[in-house]
Amino acid sequence: MKRLYAIRGATKCENTSEEILKAVHEMCDEIFTANNIKAEDMVSIQFSMTKDLNALNAAAALRKAGPCIDCSQVALFCTQEAEIPGGMEKVVRVMITTYLRKKAKVVNVYKNGTDMLRPDRKSK
Repeated sequence: MKRLYAIRGATKCENTSEEILKAVHEMCDEIFTANNIKAEDMVSIQFSMTKDLNALNAAAALRKAGPCIDCSQVALFCTQEAEIPGGMEKVVRVMITTYLRKKAKVVNVYKNGTDMLRPDRKSK
């Protein structure tokens, strides 16, 4: 039996296509692996990026990166993060909506100093 979960993650990177591609790939692969996510169980992947990251769309980066699982049939979306005074810069956030086994222990992944965004969530 499976149920629907939302899994979160974030990472920081520089504003180059190469760095965004690398950061998105590493973050998503870690989330997919840590949570044993299968392509056929994913519903959607939503990204947000701070306004200082504009060299490459995170959803496009995931498609280009060739993650450890095929995301070609998964709905992807990317938007600009709300601008909050004093907020962390150069951040890509993700929320993956997927089916996992009932009572799965979700692993949220915060990389490159972004764990301070959600001190209440345990990071791998």
